[in-house]
Amino acid sequence: MALGGGYINRVAWIDLAAGKVAYKPIAEEDARKYIGARGLGVKYVFDNGPKVDPLSPDNILCFMTGPLTGTDVNLSGRVAIVTKSPLTGTVVDSHHGGWSGARLKWAGLDGLVFKGKAAKPVYAYVEDGAVSLHDAGDLWGKGVHDTVKALQARYGEKDVSIMTIGQAGENLVKFACWMNENDRASGRGGTGCVGGSKLLKAIVIKGKHEDRPRPANRDAWRDAQKTALAQLMDERVVTAPRKGGLSVYGTNVLMNIDNNIGALPAYNAQQASFREKAELISGEHVKATILVNDPTCHACPVACKKEVEVKEGPFKVHMESVEYEMAWSLGAMCGNADVGAVAYLIDRANDYGIDGIEVGDVLALYMEYSQRGYADGDELKWGDGLGMAEQMRKLVFREGVGDKLAEGTGKAAALLSHPELGMHVKGMGIPAYDPRGIKGMGLGYATSNRGACHLRGYTPAAEVVGNVLGPAEKVDPLAWEGKGKLMMIFQNVHAVTDCLDVCKFATFAESLDAFAAQFTAITGAPADANYLLEVGERVYNLERRYNNLNGFTGKDDSLPRRFLEEPSQEPGSKGQVCELEKMKAEYYAARGWVDGVVSDKKLQELGIA
Repeated sequence: MALGGGYINRVAWIDLAAGKVAYKPIAEEDARKYIGARGLGVKYVFDNGPKVDPLSPDNILCFMTGPLTGTDVNLSGRVAIVTKSPLTGTVVDSHHGGWSGARLKWAGLDGLVFKGKAAKPVYAYVEDGAVSLHDAGDLWGKGVHDTVKALQARYGEKDVSIMTIGQAGENLVKFACWMNENDRASGRGGTGCVGGSKLLKAIVIKGKHEDRPRPANRDAWRDAQKTALAQLMDERVVTAPRKGGLSVYGTNVLMNIDNNIGALPAYNAQQASFREKAELISGEHVKATILVNDPTCHACPVACKKEVEVKEGPFKVHMESVEYEMAWSLGAMCGNADVGAVAYLIDRANDYGIDGIEVGDVLALYMEYSQRGYADGDELKWGDGLGMAEQMRKLVFREGVGDKLAEGTGKAAALLSHPELGMHVKGMGIPAYDPRGIKGMGLGYATSNRGACHLRGYTPAAEVVGNVLGPAEKVDPLAWEGKGKLMMIFQNVHAVTDCLDVCKFATFAESLDAFAAQFTAITGAPADANYLLEVGERVYNLERRYNNLNGFTGKDDSLPRRFLEEPSQEPGSKGQVCELEKMKAEYYAARGWVDGVVSDKKLQELGIA
């Protein structure tokens, strides 16, 4: 497979201990089997050895683009951060949008791979295909916003993107993350904690739009782009610019929808809806009260970001954006119906550089811990926005009980001697979908290779929205039958689009044939839908193999007992629990796995060493 078009064919391997950089091409076989971004990053992490300690210098930290990143392909402003997770002990990839992925490509690199530990805090500067390391002593201790300001003062704002960790990464909070351009997070799995362990504070990228990759076949590109854009703008799909729900209200369009079907966990999932309070933190309410702008990412006409401003009171803030997941985690999950407090808390999480989902889960855990009388005087009450802000600060700086909460939902619950209160899978806190009301999502949480995650296989596209690679009939969210094969297909599709690397929202609208046509036009490499699905399957199985080698089996493909044994009492899902074991049996059969373990036959079939 010749590497042209969207491939620069140049990856920087940075030895932080030695302060040296080597530049290597992408092996053609790796590109054919794994394409790029998530796939290549996982391959590099796998080859580095599965037994590595996540916080040791030997762990690698990859920032990888795909062959469509930074091109004129719609929704192609993505970058994947891949490493071994200190939160879960699994392989993890976490993506963000904005402009840094595109600018990394425009700056002449497909990716950055960091290994070792610097002798003192450093940041990396990327321009014209080269990486240099610089002293970050004056930046260490700063939050994300101040770090961005300081580096913008140094390098300017034009054509510049900045990725950085905050104090959470420096203090090795297990769910610390990398932030891009202040408010775009590679949120899940503790990638920022790995950066902190390496004393890597930030990455500054200077790349110009005119240096973007051009299609290998311009005529084919015009046809492919026309088809893809028409699918994206179809008014029957949620991505339709200025008409679809994602464009009009952002991701938070889901708040009322999931609440009304009894699939919105509230009060640490003691309820499967936030009842009448959900409206107060919904996308519709945000648009009517505090919305000030609709910014977007590279090559994206959807503009799902919703910039807001709270002008008065204790939660005064101007930030981007009140996303669904964080509005839920710091809202409904914590019994907080104050949209101003939600916006403020999201901004605090972004500035500290912590996963906005996980921090809501650990705060909700501690709130139920307090509710049940276990807190012994240091209580945190439901909906207490100021108390949440203070407890968030304590966990970032590891003060008091915050030192336990900084370990993440699963371990924190164990350290507090009440593991039943932790709503997590493999140590990672759940996202904003209650498995009692959306059964496929329960299977997705359990079988995700990185811990509880909605983005590994987003079955709500079929179970709630009715957009699956274009307009589609909905499937019953309360039925468990058939969800095993459905989840496998979603996981394979999302794995390969993460390799390309395009936004998940493109999969609501665009067909696999459209993705394949764009890939071929941009790179010159032949591809069809079957090839893409095979790559997705290979990547998912390589991740699972990595986890198997770390001791993970089917017993780890689990859910909190609350979802399995405590029936929902909410309209839309009343009386429902999640029939996980039945779905797992279907799923393992579809995958060809044995009790969650990839078989030798499957490894051989997919060409995985």
